[in-house]
Amino acid sequence: MSNEEIIEKINGFIVDEFEVDEEKISPEADLKTTLDLDSLDYVDLVVEIENNFGFKVKPEDFTGIITFDDFYVYIINRVKSNQNA
Repeated sequence: MSNEEIIEKINGFIVDEFEVDEEKISPEADLKTTLDLDSLDYVDLVVEIENNFGFKVKPEDFTGIITFDDFYVYIINRVKSNQNA
């Protein structure tokens, strides 16, 4: 799966699950603010990641994720490391 395919898949489930306009999603946008995330939303986000990409996410994994670009890089790196395992 290419990086572009991963990003497209991420944006797809974000639009569907969090009912956000795709136009508001940009690499430099703040993830928490754009999606208006509360603690329950983070649980939903973790479930979506696990369902779409097949790996477990720990809460502390989100500590360094501020922007959508941070989020994309995190997912891409995890997908690539799982492919190489």
